[in-house]
Amino acid sequence: MRTLVETWPAEAEAVERFNGPVFMEAELAPNRSLANPAFIALMASISLISFTAGLFYMALGAWPVLPFFGLDVFLVWLAFRISYRDGRAREYVRVDGRDIEVVRQLPTGHRRRYRLPTAWVTLRLIDPKAHHAQVALTAHGRALVLGQFLSPPERGAFAKALEKAIHAARQSLSSAEAQEPGGADPAEA
Repeated sequence: MRTLVETWPAEAEAVERFNGPVFMEAELAPNRSLANPAFIALMASISLISFTAGLFYMALGAWPVLPFFGLDVFLVWLAFRISYRDGRAREYVRVDGRDIEVVRQLPTGHRRRYRLPTAWVTLRLIDPKAHHAQVALTAHGRALVLGQFLSPPERGAFAKALEKAIHAARQSLSSAEAQEPGGADPAEA
């Protein structure tokens, strides 16, 4: 099992966006398969079953069991509430000719912004068929892991689309707009 540790620092403040073409704008969100009406129906059926079983045991004289039937309903409700809260997390990915901008919105509403240079970033799909697969952007020895809440097939599809967008962004840059690695300009020497 290979995993990559995220080491890319978040931006302290938002930077002005590049005015060129945008090659990808994606919103990644966790899957939640149980809609609110189905959740209400599930909780009503669990409550009814627990209440009926509790009454049965109370009629047999085992009244101390009754609070535990209420506790199991509460714990199921709490687990779903935590799951729905975590479902509010989002990742916004934007690829343009200069930067790859990633904005993570936590379930609390707080946002973290990451900016990676399009010309220098490398996309890696680690263990693509495994459940713990990772889509990682790496540059300069640092890494940023994307879409950790996606399923493995979704991670693979996202990695292909992101790779295509990065390739198109690199191809669109003219030699005048390309990001330079540094050093003196040979034409001026």
